[in-house]
Amino acid sequence: MKLIIMTKPTFFVEEDKILTSLFEEGLDGLHLYKPQQEPVYSERLLTLLPDEYYRKIVVHDHFYLYEEYGLRGIHLNTPDAELPYGFRGNVSCTCRQIEQLRESKKKSSYVFLQNIFDSHSNPDDRQSFTFDQLKAASRQGLIDRHVYALGGISLDNIRQVRDLGFGGVVICGDLWNRFNIHQGQDFKDLIAHFQKFKKAAS
Repeated sequence: MKLIIMTKPTFFVEEDKILTSLFEEGLDGLHLYKPQQEPVYSERLLTLLPDEYYRKIVVHDHFYLYEEYGLRGIHLNTPDAELPYGFRGNVSCTCRQIEQLRESKKKSSYVFLQNIFDSHSNPDDRQSFTFDQLKAASRQGLIDRHVYALGGISLDNIRQVRDLGFGGVVICGDLWNRFNIHQGQDFKDLIAHFQKFKKAAS
């Protein structure tokens, strides 16, 4: 099962060092998600990362970064969002309804299904589906290796997600909550937590 990490929506001092360490530990993919942030800061973050990892990075905004840095692809935050004119690269998108999966998978390398559990980072993002609904979607082939679980993913529920047939998970708050972006410098606990995720996903 693939492990994807979504960045925090804001930038912070140790971010490039943490992301580089996560890639070194075997991170499958990074989603650069910085809504309402100036693109120059995303450029700066990318220049601080080893360019060998660019092929594992997907951007949610400022799609020109895809071409400029040779990134893996772009991500659309809704299934009906329009692609940039003439875009021919890898595309992924976020679905918030199971019914959107079938059509979205035809147009995407993979899709996120949100929210599988209550979010660790945004209290307004509550669980959107019952376990029975997810099991039914799995039996129907709607949930498969091209669908990644987003929302409240933790070590406590990752095996449950794997058993449902998801091809990957998107890790957000459960990881980032282990590092104080305002005061922290030592991120060993965060890396150790990711290593546990990696073991649980294998």
